Amino acid sequence: MRFVLLALLLFSLTTPCRTILAASAPLPSPGPREKCPVCGMFVAKFPDWTAAVVRTDGSVLYCDGVKDLLRLLHEPPRYGLSLPQADIAGIRVKDYYSLEGIDGSSAFYVLGSDILGPMGKELIPFARRAEAMEFMRDHKGRQILSLTEVTPAILASLD
Repeated sequence: MRFVLLALLLFSLTTPCRTILAASAPLPSPGPREKCPVCGMFVAKFPDWTAAVVRTDGSVLYCDGVKDLLRLLHEPPRYGLSLPQADIAGIRVKDYYSLEGIDGSSAFYVLGSDILGPMGKELIPFARRAEAMEFMRDHKGRQILSLTEVTPAILASLD
């Protein structure tokens, strides 16, 4: 039995699992001097709203909310960055209710609610669609979107 467990452990350590780790890893905490590349605000001042892009080299780009994170993903050169899709290991956001880090690529985002983030109107992230629907009813949200449904035009409507 010990041999089987040891073999499974060794197999798991040698099997590439970057995508699994990126999707399930906790949201890294920004340092006190970490600034959002989109707006320049200190991210650590808004821990409930922290969003991040984790790069394949292990570095992290922090934003003070989902709105700025998605602006960065749509137009990295505008913010002085090169961010090819191949360099992105994961996208992490915080579930609004639990404040746990979740996979931003599979989250549900509520558009148009009465809840404001650090930069005003914000997309509110949830791990579960049912919670996003409940939040939308309670907070006058207009729509639930996936990450790929959020366009630059939608982001502009939040200004």
